[in-house]
Amino acid sequence: MVDKITTKELMSQKNDFVIIDVRELDELEGGIIEDSIHMPLGLCIRNAKKKQIDDMKDKKICTYCGTGYRGNIAADELNKEGFYAVTLDGGYSAWM
Repeated sequence: MVDKITTKELMSQKNDFVIIDVRELDELEGGIIEDSIHMPLGLCIRNAKKKQIDDMKDKKICTYCGTGYRGNIAADELNKEGFYAVTLDGGYSAWM
């Protein structure tokens, strides 16, 4: 179980996090969190395991998806690879 951050907490600490959107490309039409990085779940996990995003290991990461399920998986996998990651509680639907 990964740590969760609320919408209110993320809004107030947004500059402290690298925000990763793990939704699929077609899901972005409904909007995104400004300044987030789009990296679908599978790609996020592969990038972490292949050490392709190790430059983010010194940063705090917040993942999100539509409702929180995939964001939770992404944060868990990132944490297993040595990152500090939390997920947005409720995902993008909570952000809205």
